[in-house]
Amino acid sequence: MPSKKKLFGTSGIRGKIKEEVTSQLALNVGKALATYLGSPANVVIGYDTRTTNQMLENAIIAGLLESGINVFKLGMVPTPLVGYATNKLNADAGIMITASHNPSEYNGIKLWNKNGMAYTPSQEEEIEKIYHSNKFIKPQWENIGNIYHIEELIDDYVEEILNKVDTTAIKEAKLKVVVDSASGAGSELSPLIFRKAGCEVISLNSQADGFFPGRNPEPNNANLKDLKKVVIATKADLGIAHDGDADRMISVDEKGRVSEFDKLLAIISKNMVNESNKKIITTVDAGLCMDDSIASVGGKIIRTKVGDVNVAEAIIDEKAVFGGEPSGTWIHPDFCMCPDGILSGLRIAEIVAKNGSLSQLLDNIKDYPNIREKIICSKEEKYKVMKNMENLLTDAFDNIDNINSIDGVRLTFTDGSWVLVRPSGTEDYVRITLEGKTQEIAEYIKNKTSAIIKRNLNNNYNNNY
Repeated sequence: MPSKKKLFGTSGIRGKIKEEVTSQLALNVGKALATYLGSPANVVIGYDTRTTNQMLENAIIAGLLESGINVFKLGMVPTPLVGYATNKLNADAGIMITASHNPSEYNGIKLWNKNGMAYTPSQEEEIEKIYHSNKFIKPQWENIGNIYHIEELIDDYVEEILNKVDTTAIKEAKLKVVVDSASGAGSELSPLIFRKAGCEVISLNSQADGFFPGRNPEPNNANLKDLKKVVIATKADLGIAHDGDADRMISVDEKGRVSEFDKLLAIISKNMVNESNKKIITTVDAGLCMDDSIASVGGKIIRTKVGDVNVAEAIIDEKAVFGGEPSGTWIHPDFCMCPDGILSGLRIAEIVAKNGSLSQLLDNIKDYPNIREKIICSKEEKYKVMKNMENLLTDAFDNIDNINSIDGVRLTFTDGSWVLVRPSGTEDYVRITLEGKTQEIAEYIKNKTSAIIKRNLNNNYNNNY
């Protein structure tokens, strides 16, 4: 009997429309979630700007209503607002229909707990079992759910998020900020909130459009050429870029440089440490500058698996003050356990207002040459490739100081250099992330690791055919 197809990856359910994500899937996910929660229950739902969102929303709502669940509709909103509303309403669960930074032909479904934290892998496994069993609760017709519209919570979100930063300092600094929303879910709210915080705002890609005509929704250096140009041309103090659902943020300094992910995370983490709480959570792919920065203020770094839910779980377990991934996915436990790219951007603006230019803050952090590379690999093959990866890597390299297999395989070498190989949970790639003490060492590690993966991939292909 063929194995049942896995639904959930690192960040919820995600895939290409019609090929992997369909209205039938959404309908049955709604029924599976309802069965997991039990009836009656209340569920919040929102979506980003993708053209297939309302198709999926209608299908998943039909499954929920049929199963006796009340649905609270937010409409088109950033992911952090779904987490916030779920927590604010004490709802039993939240649903965000989004594929985050993936291109427009993708879509997905992500589930949220009542505290605003994403569903854990164990919770997703339970949903998946129910989904595949096709055994759903079936209340009588008179007990079907109701739909409620809750757009008024958007104003509450705006007010509360502004209370989390020093708007007086931001106003006094008279910051000029370019906000690039990628035509995604942050297109309306993010520029508005930055204006209310006291910034002069220039909007870029702020027309909501699920085809993402201005740029690919992933906020990286290759996709932010226009933002860099506009920051320089307008003499802005700061550029802020979001992904498709605005749970992520990356910045551009006043010189038009996209901030190095690890350095930006190090800046915010260092500023979040306080006398009463010095614990910071990050992931296995975070770089050495995190250790340097947190050590300088007497803090402690705790590393966990890649994925915002793993960071969130560790924040709760360790009672940490802050947690984030180098990708720009940051969690602010003093506000909500859902990643929030808008609050992340505001906090960077506050740091710049109080401490000077972003370029200077970034340049003060010690550089370690780093490389991130993706090797295309099908969903089926990438897990086969990883099966013996630890042995292949340890046989290939000398001077290994530590092996960490909490998420993929991370080798730390005696000189402090390190490399991480892990399969993407959302895309058809095996990812290589590394830092070397010199550029020459970094290139050597990258070339050797890449060759091992490609050779292993070819061996698997040849063995199968």
